[in-house]
Amino acid sequence: MANREHLALLKAGAVKWIEWRQKNPQMKPDLSAANLQGDNLRGANLQEANLNRADLGNALLVRANLSGADLSSANLYKAILIEANLSAANFTIANLRGATLTQADLSHANLIGADLSEANLMRSVMTDANLIGTDLRSANLKDADLGAAKLHRTNLSFANLIAANLIAANMSEANLYEAEVMGAYLYKTDLYKANLSKAHLGGAYLFRANLCEADLTDANLAWTNLSGANLTGANLRGANLRGANLRGAHLSGVNFQKTIMPDSSRHD
Repeated sequence: MANREHLALLKAGAVKWIEWRQKNPQMKPDLSAANLQGDNLRGANLQEANLNRADLGNALLVRANLSGADLSSANLYKAILIEANLSAANFTIANLRGATLTQADLSHANLIGADLSEANLMRSVMTDANLIGTDLRSANLKDADLGAAKLHRTNLSFANLIAANLIAANMSEANLYEAEVMGAYLYKTDLYKANLSKAHLGGAYLFRANLCEADLTDANLAWTNLSGANLTGANLRGANLRGANLRGAHLSGVNFQKTIMPDSSRHD
């Protein structure tokens, strides 16, 4: 349970909280299981705070500093975290469904098993973040930076990844069913056995990406750069490769049945 003194100071308002944190820089606030639902915590310094199992549903956390904080199993349903510093924070199994995280810094954050479905992460920074098994269904990740992020078995079905940076990210066995990935940067991205069926990848940069055994059934790959990509054993049945660059790509065992080829011809 939360430390009563720490919770009372936070509830007392921004001025008292700032003064206390400045006088006690080594103190790590214990706000575990605290009820902060709907509270205005705009700009609050919650660095390295213990917010395990805390209820922050609908809380206002614009530009708050939560770097290094423990938010495991916390409820942040529809919380507003615009431009918040969440670097290296622990969100294991946290509920962030429908949260607004535009331009938030989530670099090196731990989001294993978290629910970020329908969250707005537009232009957020998630470099080197751990998103293994995270639920990002229908999330908005447009222009987000996910460079070198761990997205193994992550659910990104129906997600918006337009122009997102996914360079060197691990997306093996991820679910990108009907995801919008147009113009995304996927250089050296690992998409081994990923589900990209019906995904929209038009104009995406997949140079040297690993798509070995990936499911690209009915995917739109028009004008994508697949040069040097590994498509060994991939399923491209019904996919659209019109104008795609396949120079140097590994195509052993690829299923091209009913695929529209780069020259616009249809494969038998």
